[in-house]
Order: sequence, then structure tokens, then C-alpha cells
Amino acid sequence: MTTVPQVEKQTNAVLLFNDECAVCRRIGNWAKKSAVDKSGNASIVVRPIGDDPEALRLLNPELDIWDAYATIHILMPDGSMKVGGEAVAEVLRDLRNTKWFAWIFAVSIFGFRPFQLVLNLAYVILADVRPIFGCESCGKPSFWVRPIAPTIKWVRSLFGKSGAPSAAALFSTLSARGSPLLPPSRETPPLARHF
Repeated sequence: MTTVPQVEKQTNAVLLFNDECAVCRRIGNWAKKSAVDKSGNASIVVRPIGDDPEALRLLNPELDIWDAYATIHILMPDGSMKVGGEAVAEVLRDLRNTKWFAWIFAVSIFGFRPFQLVLNLAYVILADVRPIFGCESCGKPSFWVRPIAPTIKWVRSLFGKSGAPSAAALFSTLSARGSPLLPPSRETPPLARHF
């Protein structure tokens, strides 16, 4: 006899994020901080996906762990689920810092929500490019992003991990370009080597 797992009941919406992705982790941490009001109560629950499919099914039996890794999900207190740009809009409506402008995503013109459409498109683009911004668990960048991936990696190498420009990378880039501020080197590598 098999037992059906008891679904967890939530009083607040639950935002699920991919904690293996650097981009998702930053956004999840920002949402977690922004969800707490002055009295210490959280308007939403921000929860990493982890690696336990059964724990996710306790939140919602229809939730697949691979879908949750690929796309942002927010589980609503009524049991419904929102994904992608719709989930982002719901999070923005629940956060104290962003609820003042999040009403715009509900604006409907002749049954068409133009601002929600823009948000949906922005989320699709972010989901496509996040692998080149440090998300190893998101897989390879989409086909249309692959040509710009080397450029983004080169720019990131200029700034290093701390966000401050890396002196060695900046010096080698300026030398390669023949900067008038730096003496020319004997072996000036072509700019293509940085890609």
C-alpha cells in the first residue's frame, strides 16, 4: 500500500530558486532580504530548490525538480503555481521595496497586458544568458547567446571576482591596443587572444 505524500500548506507565497546558479542565488538573497518588513515578518518565503525532488513534491505534487531548476517558480498560498515572468511579477508585488510600481504588470489594454509581456520577454532573455554569467547548473547558453559569450567572459576577466578592475587584465588589454599611456611592449598580443 503506497501512501500519498501530505502536501505542505503555506500561508505565504513560496519563491523557489536555483541555489546552484550564481545569478539565481543573488536574486534569491535580494528577494529574501526585501521580503522582511520592519517587524521581522516575511511577505514571501524564499527557498532554494536543493536536490530533493520529494521535498518539492510536498510543496506541490505537480512540481518537477528539473522544471524548477530551469525556470523560476512561485507557489501561491491557494495551491496555484506561477512561472517565468508571471512569477517575477508576483514576487515584485509581494516585496516592500517594489510593490509601489508592480501594479503596472496588471495593467490591461483591450485584454492585452503590455508591461507583463515585456517582463516575460526580459525573463526569457535572462534565462538564456544566465549560463554565461556564472551558472554552471543552467547548462550551455542558448544558440543566439553563444557568439557574445567570449566577450562577456573577457569583460568579467577585466573586473575579476571582486568587481574592481583587474590591473593585470587591464594592463594587458591596454598594451594590446597600443595605449599611448603605456610603453609599447615587444610582443603585443592580438586582442583576439583575450576572447
